[in-house]
Amino acid sequence: MTIEWAYVVGGAAVGLVVGLTGVGGGSLMTPLLIYGFGVQPHLAVGTDLLFAALTKSAGAVSFARHRLVPWRVVAQLTGGGLLGAAVMLVALAHWGAANPAVHAAMKVTLGIMLWLTAAATAYKVIRAGWWWRSRADTAAARAVAHASVSLEEQQRPRWAWGPWLMGATIGALVTLTSVGAGAVGVAVLMLLYPQLPLARLVAADVTYAVPLTLVAGLGHAALGSVDWGLLAWLLTGSLPGIWLGSRLVSKAPVTLVRSLLSLLLAWVGFKLVSL
Repeated sequence: MTIEWAYVVGGAAVGLVVGLTGVGGGSLMTPLLIYGFGVQPHLAVGTDLLFAALTKSAGAVSFARHRLVPWRVVAQLTGGGLLGAAVMLVALAHWGAANPAVHAAMKVTLGIMLWLTAAATAYKVIRAGWWWRSRADTAAARAVAHASVSLEEQQRPRWAWGPWLMGATIGALVTLTSVGAGAVGVAVLMLLYPQLPLARLVAADVTYAVPLTLVAGLGHAALGSVDWGLLAWLLTGSLPGIWLGSRLVSKAPVTLVRSLLSLLLAWVGFKLVSL
């Protein structure tokens, strides 16, 4: 198998898991590129950011069509996220994205972010009621809890400064590692907007990640940290993979897949930090 077709297969595998579990592609794609294909960390991060922007766009459009996007939340997080991305891009331009010290920082920070993603993914499994509650009961309880709360109240953050601070932090981390706008982002949103239903939380997370990853990715492109040919091959495999995963989600053992995925992410995170 040529290296190009290996990229296609890798993209398809990541897309399939994303379609099945909703776990952010950056948590899977960036480690795969670094350890599976030997791509330099700065190229893996920059390429994956544009990969994420393009793949998440379809999800954002779908959420918008179903009127699930809380645009006020998206605007607040995007403002902070773009600020954090800009600061990190300036830092990368100053130190040099290909600098060995920057590579080391990327790997360690990526490992920590994978731990957080693994923890958030495991939490989803537990909250879904693996041991003591069914998904239907959980969904019904949430629906009752949010039914009497207006959309304006749902979009009011717990702390007025929270969206800007959290958005800036995630924006900087995403720009450095390409990870953070997925499961970690949803966990942050749950903390900031306790009244917002889960469907709107996910819609907000996916939608604000599009401009964030696009700007961060274009910033990396300006620094020479994007492999355009690699990006094309990954998209060739991932888009069909996401399509297939989204249609198998109702039949596949998603709880089991998420549980195994959280263990895998924790192990890869350990490898990154310990090297």
